[in-house]
This record gives sequence, C-alpha cells and structure tokens, in this order.
Amino acid sequence: MSTPHPTPLTEFEAALARFSQGTLSAAALSTWARAQTPLLAELPPRYTEVLLGLLDRLESSALFSEESCSFSQKDLIASLQMWVDKARGLRSTRQPD
Repeated sequence: MSTPHPTPLTEFEAALARFSQGTLSAAALSTWARAQTPLLAELPPRYTEVLLGLLDRLESSALFSEESCSFSQKDLIASLQMWVDKARGLRSTRQPD
C-alpha cells in the first residue's frame, strides 16, 4: 500500500502547523504559500485575494511584538486554517474522489 502524495492544501496546513509551533517563520510560510501557483490557479480569484491579504497581515504581525501589533497571530493562524478548510471543501465539490 503506497502513501498518498500530499496535496498542496495538506502541505500548506503542515507548514501552518510548523509556523504555529515556532519552527517556521512567517516569512518562510508566506514565501512558500505565495509560490503555490498551481493550487491558487485551481481556486476562484477571491481565494487568492484573501490568502494574500492574510499573508500580508501575518508578515506584518511578525515585525512587531504581539502587544504592539494590530494583528493577532493567533487570529491570523485561525483565519488561515479556515481558508484551508474552505478551499478543501471547494475543491472536494469540484473534483471527484
């Protein structure tokens, strides 16, 4: 039995988890996510707009301490996870299993 190849969404979710655990920087997560052009091309343009906005805020939040930044990293992580969940749901309705 072979292990299924991870999807870009699964890889993004793993990268998000590494960021949450402090083993991946906001800049590295953002750079990786922005390079996922095949994934973004599969989704409606609004998904790309939302993701890029969240990544911009995440990068901004990393420049300041939690107290001085208007963006909560915890809230941004939750929003990015919600983006993954919605993108996964959209893809599953468009693609047969």
